[in-house]
Amino acid sequence: MRIREAKRSDFTDIWPIFQEIASAGETYAYPQNTSKEEAEKMWMDLPRKTFVAEKDGELVGTYYIKTNHSGPGSHVCNCGYMVASKARGQGAATAMCEHSQKTAIELGYKAMQFNFVAASNEGAIRLWNRLGFDTVGRLPKAFNHPRLGYVDALVMYKWLET
Repeated sequence: MRIREAKRSDFTDIWPIFQEIASAGETYAYPQNTSKEEAEKMWMDLPRKTFVAEKDGELVGTYYIKTNHSGPGSHVCNCGYMVASKARGQGAATAMCEHSQKTAIELGYKAMQFNFVAASNEGAIRLWNRLGFDTVGRLPKAFNHPRLGYVDALVMYKWLET
């Protein structure tokens, strides 16, 4: 697995992954009909950095890292990860999360927070727990899942500085 900083031209390959995940409406609180232009702004322009994961020369995943809050909270970052459905279960999310933690430390962050993890996203929660994240908050019925209805959203956190 090769993880590198994304180039603007990578969005052509990121878009199908983003569109698949956002349109499903099961894990991200993005509108299911997010346009390509809106997605590019959210994924490429607003974050501090965006990365792609490649396996055998093919883009299989992507993540962004950004400051979670300004001012006194600026030492905490936030990340979002997306893996192509055909590449799930092959270690891309693990590799990207581990890479993002190293990147966060290099960028001067001391902690990482996931603000809105759908409680129904059990695979991601297991992975984040395995990688040292704690659930520090539960927002009752905050995520409107398209099949399950209202499910809780979790706030997950990890202190990175040793």
